[in-house]
Amino acid sequence: MSFEQLFRQAVSRWESLYKGRNVHILVGTATCGRAAGAMAVLEAFRREIEGLGAAAAISEVGCMGLCSHEPLVTIIKPDEFAICYHNVTPQMVPRLVQGYVIGDDPCLDLALGTVTGGGHEPAVIPELERFNNEKRLLLRNSGYSSPLEIDHYLACNGYKALAKALTMEPGALIKEVERSGLRGRGGAGFPTSAKWRSCHSAKSNIKYVVCNADEGDPGAFMDRILLESDPHAVIEGMAVAGYAVGAKKGFVYIREEYPLAISRLQTALMQAEDKGLLGKNILRSDFNFDIEIVKGAGAFVSGEETAMMAAMEGKRSWPEHRPPYPATTGLWGKPTLVNNVKTLAYIPLIVNNGAEWFKGIGTKGSPGTALFALAGKLTNTGLAEVPMGTTLRTLVYDIGGGTRGNRQFKGVQIGGPSGGCLPEALLDTPVEFDSLTEAGAIMGSGGIIVMDEDNCMVDTAKFFIDFSQQESCGKCTPCRIGTFQMLDILQDITRGMGTLTGLNMLEEIAGDIKAGSLCGLGKMAPNPVLTTLRYYKEEYKAHIMEKRCPARVCKDLTAYYILPEKCERGCDHCVLACPAEAVFSDENGLKVVDQSKCTKCGSCELVCPVEYNAVIRLSPVSLVPENRRTRPETPSKEP
Repeated sequence: MSFEQLFRQAVSRWESLYKGRNVHILVGTATCGRAAGAMAVLEAFRREIEGLGAAAAISEVGCMGLCSHEPLVTIIKPDEFAICYHNVTPQMVPRLVQGYVIGDDPCLDLALGTVTGGGHEPAVIPELERFNNEKRLLLRNSGYSSPLEIDHYLACNGYKALAKALTMEPGALIKEVERSGLRGRGGAGFPTSAKWRSCHSAKSNIKYVVCNADEGDPGAFMDRILLESDPHAVIEGMAVAGYAVGAKKGFVYIREEYPLAISRLQTALMQAEDKGLLGKNILRSDFNFDIEIVKGAGAFVSGEETAMMAAMEGKRSWPEHRPPYPATTGLWGKPTLVNNVKTLAYIPLIVNNGAEWFKGIGTKGSPGTALFALAGKLTNTGLAEVPMGTTLRTLVYDIGGGTRGNRQFKGVQIGGPSGGCLPEALLDTPVEFDSLTEAGAIMGSGGIIVMDEDNCMVDTAKFFIDFSQQESCGKCTPCRIGTFQMLDILQDITRGMGTLTGLNMLEEIAGDIKAGSLCGLGKMAPNPVLTTLRYYKEEYKAHIMEKRCPARVCKDLTAYYILPEKCERGCDHCVLACPAEAVFSDENGLKVVDQSKCTKCGSCELVCPVEYNAVIRLSPVSLVPENRRTRPETPSKEP
């Protein structure tokens, strides 16, 4: 069947569903939605629709990026407003069905917003102010088209780029990618066309395309959401790449911890093969290409391309020296093109719309958009896709809604465990490869973690170094030993045993690791420490010289006290909540914390009634009188 026939059939089916006379209900069932209860909501809609005999269709869709509002349900009603509802529960479903699916009550008190857009593109999204700052390219179908139905993707111009690419010379296709200025979105920002051209020029009858979906950064979930919400975009990008470089086989290396992404990818691959969009003689051409899924075991270092290929070959995930580069000598010694999920998902858009269109978005040195996972102490966590050059301030405040509870912003960690921590003074830094590197951070794969006044930056640096140390493959000495030494110094500092000499040594070791590590993961592992030393050095000094954690996070530098002037004698909340029995009543009925028993769990602070607010966190050396700090040796009898 020709592509034109496939497209017409898909559009006909799509329009009968999205533009027909029946109500269409979209339920977000990506991992974020499922974690919030979306499957129970989906089942409730099915029961209610069937029980009432309503004329409505239900589709499972992916995540539109509003993870903090999940479960999300969009009701598309002919000749009426399409409305997106948020934080939907099964108990709300009867009202939504009877009120808006069947009746004329839009249930606006449950709504997130009316929906705009439609047609084959752009995607339908709620009319929220945050979307004014976004440019949804990779997310164009997420939360709107069903990832379980290939016709939905075809009707939204899916596989049109593959059909067009098969009419072009591979060299012309590579030239178009080069003119677009696309840089790899896996973290390094390497020009995509350079990899393609090198692999295309390599002399071999066997070549491979590998999609790197080993997303191991803490706080990052962009690749997972793309594969769960729009898997065909990645498949099409891989097929176009395969044609350009002369490969007949593709692999998706994906974390086994992503079961839903794997399942939806498997479904999409089978559907594409059934339609003749994968396999032999694709779209009646001479091009043959098929894709296989390889599940990774979860090692962070497997995200490095040479370590990933070693794992695919059944070997230990150890990085290799380069050159030779994978594009000439890669998987099983054959030329191999390795691209990230997001990089490949851009390819259909560039082929369809042209290089000049893509260059017109973003900045001169970093064209296109950036897809970020917003996590941490943000009001609106989730995904955001913005033009390159958008500032961190826009991401944190205009899109992320600022810190939860209006807490004081402290820093943003960008680029994963190999990224950097940037202070409020640098929130106007544009998000693009070069400017972030100058600030001491990196774009990375796109994870952003926001921290507020309750975060300790020394503890944050320790967390990321601990992660890098545990995930180090151990092949090279600077990374294996150096990260261990850095972690040891940071642990001393957070325990009140740090010295200024150790602080200087910390910076020195970081430089040695950057200079001597074999792979990029090792070279960038010290970044969280170096940036916190650069922008938050006073916090380190407080830990070392004053034996005090300003954020009151480090347990050995923090103690809980109960203020006698605020304590309500008849209230026993803290006594009952303390798991270590460290809180007791003295002879006057006032509560006291036995510091020798206190585990610093914070239960007493959590349960203290708001009107009293008697529990405080201070450094162990405080102004609280000595007799208020510990249990007396022989407590007096209560009156």
